[in-house]
Amino acid sequence: MDRVQTRAGTPRPITRYGNPVLHRRCAAVTVFDDDLQQLIADMFASMAAAEGVGLAANQIGVDAQVFVVDCPDETGTNVVAHVVNPVLHLPEGRGLEVDDEGCLSVPGVRAEVGRPATAHVTGLDMHGTPVRIDGTGLLARCLQHETDHLNGLLYVDRLPAKKRKKLLARSAEAPGVGVTA
Repeated sequence: MDRVQTRAGTPRPITRYGNPVLHRRCAAVTVFDDDLQQLIADMFASMAAAEGVGLAANQIGVDAQVFVVDCPDETGTNVVAHVVNPVLHLPEGRGLEVDDEGCLSVPGVRAEVGRPATAHVTGLDMHGTPVRIDGTGLLARCLQHETDHLNGLLYVDRLPAKKRKKLLARSAEAPGVGVTA
């Protein structure tokens, strides 16, 4: 994976739950140019500044099917990657693994969410070359979480309404990292 080491990124503010860009499917990327490379570099910088393990483009207010990860798999191997126009693939007959999950766009709160323990995404890199990322453990959860973002779904949307409402109320009071509403 191209780690965007040749281009410096600038951290951008994290968009918070409620902003319309987070609640609709993002637009497919059709142009693979310097602007896309800069966006990916900025996404890595934003994710690092916010101390996250994954970040979708709409979390910095950009309507584009792109996400970045810097996340360990179940063996502890860290995967640093980006995917453009990702397609999520889940295992057949999947059982769900329930674990604690949080989100930079819903700061200060976490909740248990059930997700398959393995997943992979296919898509393109910043140059338009096909890529595949296989995930286990936290990386599998991260791939699912970030793909959800690009489809307009946040982890709190997977929770029962009453629990979601309580978490969102607590999150509204929490400070964020360069957060915008």
